[in-house]
Amino acid sequence: MRDWINSFLSNDSTFGKTMTKIGIIIGANLLFVLVSLPVVTIGAAWAATLHVMFKVLRGTETLNPIKMFWTGFKQNFKQATIAWLIIVALGFLGWVDIRFLFHMGGAMVNFRYAVYAVGVVLLIGAIYLFPTMVAFSNKLTVLFRSAYYFAFKKPLKLIVLLFFYVAPMVLTYTDAQMLPLYAFIWFFFGFGAIAMLTAKLLVTDFAKLLPLVDSEGNYYYDENGKPLMPGDEDKIVGDSGSYSTVDEDILKEMLELDMGEGKTQKKKSGRKSPDETN
Repeated sequence: MRDWINSFLSNDSTFGKTMTKIGIIIGANLLFVLVSLPVVTIGAAWAATLHVMFKVLRGTETLNPIKMFWTGFKQNFKQATIAWLIIVALGFLGWVDIRFLFHMGGAMVNFRYAVYAVGVVLLIGAIYLFPTMVAFSNKLTVLFRSAYYFAFKKPLKLIVLLFFYVAPMVLTYTDAQMLPLYAFIWFFFGFGAIAMLTAKLLVTDFAKLLPLVDSEGNYYYDENGKPLMPGDEDKIVGDSGSYSTVDEDILKEMLELDMGEGKTQKKKSGRKSPDETN
């Protein structure tokens, strides 16, 4: 009986892995809430939260969420902050336009639907931009374009993400009676759960364009210190893990997106720590 309990509670058991992930989600969520208090840092904080979740799903299940959060925060701070400020500015401009159209009255009010449509497009871009930014290194304009590419490539995933980003917020702001419960959920794990869902849905699409990793989340390198990409599985030595093969469509996709090898930091040799890159 004791052996069964020890086995059930061990970190390698299904229960242990589940509890570890829940702990990581809660830890990252609390950091996101605290770091977002200045408001201007919300974009970088969200990118850092996604960074943690991608690390978990890419093999690093025993990571330190605090350390990994700050790594993602520093790596993406500049681009994420600029992107966040642009999104806020465009959202504010849309709100002003709608108020102006209602003030004008008459047929002008109908133009608000065009503003709503633009708002939906902006929301889609915002949802996909930050995970794309976390996964890949590139110019912000390329990341914006790639975000829409990934969004409309899998419409079903887009619908799921739109629902889970929008519906909880609508409930929070329209159900005043349940507001204390919603506040509790958001403070402790709501944002982290959405970040995990986002990473879970997108990691398979991103993995086709990212370097191969082992069970610990470390990159595989060739003899020249270059990360191995999908299609280089035959160059892996001493590993029993299996990876999906790559075809010409994936290579073409990389060229279309102008993506490169993912967000990496160069090293001359050896494996890269999972704390350093996605």
